[in-house]
Amino acid sequence: MTDITFRRPISWDSSLLTDVGCVRAVNEDAVLARPDIGLWAVADGMGGHKVGDIASSKIVAALDVIKDCQRLSECVQVIEDCLLDVNQLMLEYAQIMFDGGTMGSTVVAAVIKGRIGACLWVGDSRLYRFRNQKLVQITRDHSQLEEMIAMGLITRADSENHPNRNVITRAVGVEPQLYVDMTLFTTQVGDTFLLCSDGLYNALSEEQLIQNLNLRDVQQCAQKLMNQALENGARDNVSVIVVKGNPGKVPTSEIAQG
Repeated sequence: MTDITFRRPISWDSSLLTDVGCVRAVNEDAVLARPDIGLWAVADGMGGHKVGDIASSKIVAALDVIKDCQRLSECVQVIEDCLLDVNQLMLEYAQIMFDGGTMGSTVVAAVIKGRIGACLWVGDSRLYRFRNQKLVQITRDHSQLEEMIAMGLITRADSENHPNRNVITRAVGVEPQLYVDMTLFTTQVGDTFLLCSDGLYNALSEEQLIQNLNLRDVQQCAQKLMNQALENGARDNVSVIVVKGNPGKVPTSEIAQG
Protein backbone atom coordinates (compact mmCIF):
# COMPACT_ATOMS: atom_id res chain seq x y z
CA MET A 1 0.00 0.00 0.00
CA THR A 2 1.29 3.43 -0.96
CA ASP A 3 1.02 6.12 1.73
CA ILE A 4 0.13 9.38 0.02
CA THR A 5 -0.04 12.61 2.03
CA PHE A 6 -1.93 15.41 0.35
CA ARG A 7 -0.89 18.97 1.02
CA ARG A 8 -4.29 20.54 1.44
CA PRO A 9 -4.68 23.85 -0.43
CA ILE A 10 -5.71 27.01 1.38
CA SER A 11 -8.92 28.88 0.65
CA TRP A 12 -8.65 32.60 1.50
CA ASP A 13 -11.72 34.43 2.78
CA SER A 14 -11.57 38.19 3.32
CA SER A 15 -13.58 41.13 4.57
CA LEU A 16 -12.81 44.83 4.28
CA LEU A 17 -14.11 48.01 5.90
CA THR A 18 -13.15 51.68 5.83
CA ASP A 19 -14.51 54.56 7.90
CA VAL A 20 -13.87 58.29 8.23
CA GLY A 21 -13.12 57.86 11.93
CA CYS A 22 -14.10 60.12 14.81
CA VAL A 23 -12.27 63.35 13.92
CA ARG A 24 -11.67 63.72 10.17
CA ALA A 25 -14.24 65.25 7.83
CA VAL A 26 -13.18 63.24 4.74
CA ASN A 27 -12.16 59.60 4.36
CA GLU A 28 -8.84 59.63 2.51
CA ASP A 29 -8.35 55.85 2.74
CA ALA A 30 -9.11 53.38 -0.03
CA VAL A 31 -9.22 49.57 0.15
CA LEU A 32 -9.10 46.72 -2.34
CA ALA A 33 -9.94 43.02 -2.07
CA ARG A 34 -9.33 40.78 -5.08
CA PRO A 35 -9.53 37.25 -3.61
CA ASP A 36 -10.01 35.93 -7.15
CA ILE A 37 -6.32 36.68 -7.83
CA GLY A 38 -5.09 36.64 -4.23
CA LEU A 39 -4.49 40.41 -3.93
CA TRP A 40 -5.45 42.84 -1.16
CA ALA A 41 -4.41 46.46 -0.57
CA VAL A 42 -4.90 49.47 1.68
CA ALA A 43 -3.96 53.02 0.64
CA ASP A 44 -3.98 55.98 3.04
CA GLY A 45 -4.06 59.44 1.49
CA MET A 46 -1.71 61.82 3.26
CA GLY A 47 -3.43 64.19 5.67
CA GLY A 48 -2.53 67.83 5.19
CA HIS A 49 -1.76 67.31 1.50
CA LYS A 50 -4.13 68.16 -1.32
CA VAL A 51 -6.87 65.61 -2.13
CA GLY A 52 -5.47 62.62 -0.29
CA ASP A 53 -8.69 60.80 -1.14
CA ILE A 54 -7.94 61.15 -4.86
CA ALA A 55 -4.38 59.92 -4.32
CA SER A 56 -5.43 56.74 -2.50
CA SER A 57 -8.25 56.10 -4.97
CA LYS A 58 -5.85 56.33 -7.92
CA ILE A 59 -3.62 53.67 -6.36
CA VAL A 60 -6.47 51.27 -5.66
CA ALA A 61 -8.00 51.82 -9.11
CA ALA A 62 -4.68 50.99 -10.77
CA LEU A 63 -4.20 47.83 -8.69
CA ASP A 64 -7.78 46.75 -9.35
CA VAL A 65 -7.19 46.23 -13.09
CA ILE A 66 -4.24 43.88 -12.56
CA LYS A 67 -4.88 40.49 -14.14
CA ASP A 68 -4.07 37.17 -12.54
CA CYS A 69 -0.46 35.99 -12.62
CA GLN A 70 0.55 32.36 -12.32
CA ARG A 71 3.90 32.95 -10.65
CA LEU A 72 4.48 35.00 -7.51
CA SER A 73 7.56 36.66 -8.98
CA GLU A 74 5.47 37.87 -11.93
CA CYS A 75 2.82 39.23 -9.55
CA VAL A 76 5.43 41.17 -7.58
CA GLN A 77 6.85 42.71 -10.73
CA VAL A 78 3.41 43.69 -12.03
CA ILE A 79 2.42 45.31 -8.71
CA GLU A 80 5.70 47.21 -8.41
CA ASP A 81 5.44 48.45 -12.00
CA CYS A 82 1.86 49.52 -11.29
CA LEU A 83 2.91 51.57 -8.25
CA LEU A 84 5.77 53.18 -10.16
CA ASP A 85 3.38 54.15 -12.96
CA VAL A 86 0.84 55.57 -10.50
CA ASN A 87 3.60 57.55 -8.80
CA GLN A 88 4.44 59.26 -12.08
CA LEU A 89 0.80 59.86 -12.96
CA MET A 90 0.14 61.45 -9.56
CA LEU A 91 3.12 63.77 -9.94
CA GLU A 92 1.87 64.86 -13.36
CA TYR A 93 -1.71 65.27 -12.06
CA ALA A 94 -0.55 67.46 -9.17
CA GLN A 95 1.60 69.55 -11.50
CA ILE A 96 -1.35 70.27 -13.77
CA MET A 97 -4.19 70.51 -11.28
CA PHE A 98 -2.45 72.02 -8.24
CA ASP A 99 0.39 74.07 -9.74
CA GLY A 100 3.00 71.62 -8.52
CA GLY A 101 1.38 71.04 -5.12
CA THR A 102 1.78 67.69 -3.41
CA MET A 103 -0.64 64.79 -3.34
CA GLY A 104 0.42 61.49 -1.88
CA SER A 105 -0.59 58.24 -0.27
CA THR A 106 0.83 55.28 1.57
CA VAL A 107 0.05 51.77 0.33
CA VAL A 108 0.41 48.21 1.53
CA ALA A 109 -0.40 45.33 -0.82
CA ALA A 110 -0.33 41.59 -0.14
CA VAL A 111 -0.44 38.91 -2.83
CA ILE A 112 -0.63 35.20 -2.04
CA LYS A 113 0.13 32.29 -4.35
CA GLY A 114 -0.08 28.88 -2.73
CA ARG A 115 2.01 28.68 0.42
CA ILE A 116 4.03 31.83 -0.26
CA GLY A 117 2.99 35.46 -0.19
CA ALA A 118 4.64 38.78 -0.95
CA CYS A 119 4.06 42.16 0.62
CA LEU A 120 4.88 45.44 -1.13
CA TRP A 121 4.53 48.72 0.73
CA VAL A 122 5.34 52.41 0.84
CA GLY A 123 4.75 54.42 4.02
CA ASP A 124 3.24 53.30 7.32
CA SER A 125 0.19 51.26 6.37
CA ARG A 126 0.84 47.77 7.72
CA LEU A 127 0.51 44.04 7.16
CA TYR A 128 0.34 41.69 10.16
CA ARG A 129 0.21 37.89 10.34
CA PHE A 130 -1.61 36.20 13.23
CA ARG A 131 -0.53 32.58 13.69
CA ASN A 132 -0.67 30.29 16.74
CA GLN A 133 -1.69 33.18 19.00
CA LYS A 134 1.30 35.28 17.90
CA LEU A 135 0.94 38.59 16.06
CA VAL A 136 3.86 39.54 13.81
CA GLN A 137 4.20 42.82 11.91
CA ILE A 138 5.49 41.91 8.44
CA THR A 139 6.02 45.48 7.23
CA ARG A 140 8.42 48.04 8.66
CA ASP A 141 7.08 51.59 8.75
CA HIS A 142 8.71 54.19 6.52
CA SER A 143 8.51 56.77 9.27
CA GLN A 144 10.71 59.21 11.12
CA LEU A 145 10.14 57.34 14.38
CA GLU A 146 11.13 53.99 12.89
CA GLU A 147 14.39 55.52 11.66
CA MET A 148 15.05 57.02 15.10
CA ILE A 149 14.42 53.64 16.74
CA ALA A 150 16.75 51.92 14.26
CA MET A 151 19.51 54.42 15.09
CA GLY A 152 18.99 53.93 18.81
CA LEU A 153 17.90 57.52 19.42
CA ILE A 154 14.68 56.46 21.14
CA THR A 155 13.14 53.22 22.36
CA ARG A 156 9.95 51.76 20.95
CA ALA A 157 8.24 52.45 24.27
CA ASP A 158 9.25 56.12 23.99
CA SER A 159 7.69 56.33 20.53
CA GLU A 160 4.12 55.76 21.74
CA ASN A 161 3.40 59.43 22.47
CA HIS A 162 6.15 61.06 20.41
CA PRO A 163 5.11 64.32 18.66
CA ASN A 164 6.52 63.06 15.31
CA ARG A 165 4.63 59.79 15.47
CA ASN A 166 2.74 60.41 12.22
CA VAL A 167 5.64 61.76 10.13
CA ILE A 168 6.30 59.37 7.25
CA THR A 169 9.45 59.35 5.13
CA ARG A 170 8.12 57.70 1.98
CA ALA A 171 4.86 57.88 0.01
CA VAL A 172 3.48 57.36 -3.48
CA GLY A 173 3.15 60.58 -5.49
CA VAL A 174 5.65 62.72 -3.59
CA GLU A 175 9.05 62.14 -5.23
CA PRO A 176 9.98 61.30 -8.85
CA GLN A 177 11.99 58.30 -7.65
CA LEU A 178 9.78 55.83 -5.74
CA TYR A 179 11.29 53.02 -3.69
CA VAL A 180 8.88 50.16 -2.99
CA ASP A 181 9.85 47.76 -0.22
CA MET A 182 9.05 44.06 -0.64
CA THR A 183 9.27 41.01 1.59
CA LEU A 184 8.16 37.39 1.30
CA PHE A 185 6.22 35.45 3.91
CA THR A 186 4.95 31.90 4.37
CA THR A 187 1.32 30.91 4.72
CA GLN A 188 -0.45 27.95 6.27
CA VAL A 189 -3.98 26.83 7.05
CA GLY A 190 -5.29 28.86 9.97
CA ASP A 191 -3.27 32.00 9.26
CA THR A 192 -5.00 35.36 9.56
CA PHE A 193 -3.57 38.43 7.83
CA LEU A 194 -4.46 42.01 8.71
CA LEU A 195 -3.87 44.93 6.35
CA CYS A 196 -4.66 48.30 7.87
CA SER A 197 -4.03 52.03 7.88
CA ASP A 198 -2.50 53.80 10.88
CA GLY A 199 -5.98 54.86 11.95
CA LEU A 200 -6.57 51.29 13.12
CA TYR A 201 -3.31 50.33 14.82
CA ASN A 202 -2.98 53.71 16.53
CA ALA A 203 -6.44 53.25 18.05
CA LEU A 204 -5.98 49.67 19.30
CA SER A 205 -3.43 47.99 21.53
CA GLU A 206 -1.68 44.79 20.41
CA GLU A 207 -3.80 42.88 22.93
CA GLN A 208 -6.97 44.25 21.36
CA LEU A 209 -5.77 43.31 17.88
CA ILE A 210 -5.07 39.74 19.02
CA GLN A 211 -8.40 39.44 20.83
CA ASN A 212 -10.35 40.39 17.71
CA LEU A 213 -8.22 38.38 15.27
CA ASN A 214 -9.09 35.26 17.29
CA LEU A 215 -12.65 35.47 15.99
CA ARG A 216 -13.27 32.78 13.40
CA ASP A 217 -15.80 34.59 11.21
CA VAL A 218 -13.90 36.95 8.91
CA GLN A 219 -16.73 39.50 8.61
CA GLN A 220 -17.26 39.57 12.37
CA CYS A 221 -13.52 39.95 12.90
CA ALA A 222 -13.26 42.97 10.61
CA GLN A 223 -16.38 44.56 12.09
CA LYS A 224 -15.19 44.12 15.68
CA LEU A 225 -11.83 45.69 14.84
CA MET A 226 -13.56 48.65 13.25
CA ASN A 227 -16.10 49.04 16.06
CA GLN A 228 -13.44 48.99 18.74
CA ALA A 229 -11.28 51.53 16.92
CA LEU A 230 -14.26 53.89 16.70
CA GLU A 231 -15.19 53.25 20.33
CA ASN A 232 -11.62 54.23 21.23
CA GLY A 233 -12.10 57.56 19.44
CA ALA A 234 -10.03 56.88 16.29
CA ARG A 235 -8.45 60.20 15.36
CA ASP A 236 -7.77 59.26 11.74
CA ASN A 237 -9.52 57.39 8.95
CA VAL A 238 -9.71 53.68 9.74
CA SER A 239 -9.28 50.93 7.15
CA VAL A 240 -9.07 47.21 7.79
CA ILE A 241 -8.84 44.09 5.64
CA VAL A 242 -8.89 40.68 7.32
CA VAL A 243 -7.80 37.66 5.29
CA LYS A 244 -8.27 34.19 6.81
CA GLY A 245 -6.89 30.91 5.51
CA ASN A 246 -9.28 27.94 5.65
CA PRO A 247 -8.75 24.36 4.45
CA GLY A 248 -9.43 24.10 0.73
CA LYS A 249 -10.51 21.09 -1.29
CA VAL A 250 -7.90 18.65 -2.55
CA PRO A 251 -8.14 18.56 -6.38
CA THR A 252 -9.90 15.45 -7.68
CA SER A 253 -6.93 14.72 -9.97
CA GLU A 254 -4.60 14.39 -6.96
CA ILE A 255 -7.01 12.06 -5.16
CA ALA A 256 -7.25 9.90 -8.28
CA GLN A 257 -3.46 9.65 -8.55
CA GLY A 258 -3.32 8.51 -4.93
